[in-house]
Amino acid sequence: MNQKSDPRVFFAAERTLLAWLRTGITIIALGFVVSRFGLFLRILSIQSVRANQVGEGMSAILGMVFVLAGALSILMAAIQHRRYIRSLPSEDLPEGYSTQAAIVLSAAVAASGILLAGYLFISRY
Repeated sequence: MNQKSDPRVFFAAERTLLAWLRTGITIIALGFVVSRFGLFLRILSIQSVRANQVGEGMSAILGMVFVLAGALSILMAAIQHRRYIRSLPSEDLPEGYSTQAAIVLSAAVAASGILLAGYLFISRY
């Protein structure tokens, strides 16, 4: 190992990306719950005399916004991580370690979030 080599810099960047990934997944999950809250409101409106159609539509739209925001935050974090990793000198990158694995995982989760938003859009009514 070279005197100037410090793989801790790379692993700190990996931890930061994974923290953004967890945050994005949490936002996506919150969006899904908010979106499905409209279904709960629909069930309640069937049981009661007054229907709350406005609350159903708003929860679906707000849920989709949260899901898209979570997916986009993951995507932006992956892009920033990739840019940062490219700026590191090769001495700071650990030998034999895939620098692309976390980016591929982030892109897959972001794509899944976008697909979930599409599903929520299609199934909102």
